[in-house]
Amino acid sequence: MTRAALHGTTILCVRKGDAVVIAGDGQVSIGQTIVKASARKVRRLADGRVIVGFAGATADAFTLFERLEGKLEKHTGQLRRACVELAKDWRTDRYLRRLEAMMAVADHDVSLMVSGSGDVLEPDDGLIGIGSGGNYALAAARALIERDDLSAEAIARRAVDIAAGICVYTNRNVVVETLTR
Repeated sequence: MTRAALHGTTILCVRKGDAVVIAGDGQVSIGQTIVKASARKVRRLADGRVIVGFAGATADAFTLFERLEGKLEKHTGQLRRACVELAKDWRTDRYLRRLEAMMAVADHDVSLMVSGSGDVLEPDDGLIGIGSGGNYALAAARALIERDDLSAEAIARRAVDIAAGICVYTNRNVVVETLTR
């Protein structure tokens, strides 16, 4: 028996001015069926100093949240170092290698995309989009980022809304976490 394809995530990270935001929709689908419309795919870690959004299998994401939290404790809040160490483990550990997820991770200083293939990438423009609707939200955010009248949160909400109008695996039930200086 093969595992059904899991879809249903749009995660967007927007860094603008003194704020960084991670927004995620709430839809989880298995195959062509929506099984949950209000999943919370964005969380705070490290006593609220780090925000994380995940795309992929839910149980895998929780495992990665716990591992990242441990790495942040070990490396005293150094997000980049913690993510590199997590990516190393994720790629080499026999159990972790099977996890199917991606993460967008941010603190006051850096935004990173972390994957199971060992990637820890910092975008040049402060924008990250992952998941089935991630590229749609990313394109929308890039179009909106130069508008002076929109905050990071407003851009993230609008971009995920645009993605929801395109991607059938994305809904408009959005959770947003924000860090400001």
